[in-house]
Amino acid sequence: MNKTRPGRHYNIPIFIPHMGCPYDCIYCDQKIIANQTAAPARHQVAAIIEQHLSTIPGDGCIEVGFFGGSFTAIDPFLQEDYLRQVQPYLAQGRIGGIRISTRPDCIAGENLDMLARYGVTMIELGVQSMDEAVLAASGRGYGPGDVRTSCNLIQARNFQLGIQLMIGLPADNQARDIATAVEIAGIGPQTVRIYPTLVLTGTHLAALYEQGRYMPLQLQEAVHICKEMFLVFDRCNIPVIRMGLYPGEELRRPGVVQAGPFHSSFGELVEQMVFREQACSAVRRYWSCFGAESSLCLYVHDRDLSKMLGHRRQNFQYLCQDLGLVGLEVRVNGDQVRNSIGVGKQTGLGCQLLLPRADYLQSLL
Repeated sequence: MNKTRPGRHYNIPIFIPHMGCPYDCIYCDQKIIANQTAAPARHQVAAIIEQHLSTIPGDGCIEVGFFGGSFTAIDPFLQEDYLRQVQPYLAQGRIGGIRISTRPDCIAGENLDMLARYGVTMIELGVQSMDEAVLAASGRGYGPGDVRTSCNLIQARNFQLGIQLMIGLPADNQARDIATAVEIAGIGPQTVRIYPTLVLTGTHLAALYEQGRYMPLQLQEAVHICKEMFLVFDRCNIPVIRMGLYPGEELRRPGVVQAGPFHSSFGELVEQMVFREQACSAVRRYWSCFGAESSLCLYVHDRDLSKMLGHRRQNFQYLCQDLGLVGLEVRVNGDQVRNSIGVGKQTGLGCQLLLPRADYLQSLL
């Protein structure tokens, strides 16, 4: 049994860019995304773990993650070599488990048995889409049936399941993205990541873009689609642990991202849109209960303040214009539950109506 500790979760990432992957998906350049060109040698794994452990507080759950490539597709002996390097840390209780990322068509009973023996706790699948046409146009080399089969195998052996999705792929559209989210939510993974497609220099997608055969999503369009998918998973209590690629140094270099909805705080933009729409709903509920008021105060948990205000206070401005408010204040309330919005008069009566996220999600059905 792997030891875990309560508190915040930490990943120690070990990137194995493009290792094991039998395909060149048209959008992919893992060397850029992982900001390195070669996988670490097995003897370097311990040094990477030690370096991260020296910066992580001792009150959380810590896992080592082999990311970037298709772990279960690399040579089985190399898989075991990598996993052996982590075993002393598992035995000492310094980490609580191991995560790996791989492709849906690289899952079989034999490699799952080996992963279980070495303490792997979560398997993240780079699913990207559950639409046949989108997967084919993106050069993924598998279909939705392969995804369903691999998810069943993983869950049957009691691994935690993570799913990585992409929006804005060739042949994709909002309806297909939402349908993918609904089907994945029905499968019931423990975590989801959502990435907007970026046009990276040197990829097949870049060539299509230069030929005018591919048009990436605009930023606001991508934020909107991702918001709709986020709400699907939120309604099912499935955490979306990342939205948007990590804005590392390599992605920020001039000329690396040719086009696409790249933003250093993409996930924050998505959650800001959710708060904006939830606030509109909360104000209208308030009016229905207490009558129209043109000057109001919104209450949020202090850790939700930036999401409520929006980038450069855009949510604040939007709410005033959309709802016709003459006066609007946003105040923090540390006793209020996260992701809830309270509404009250500006006359000091405090919060008179509270709209938790669960109630807001229910209202959207």
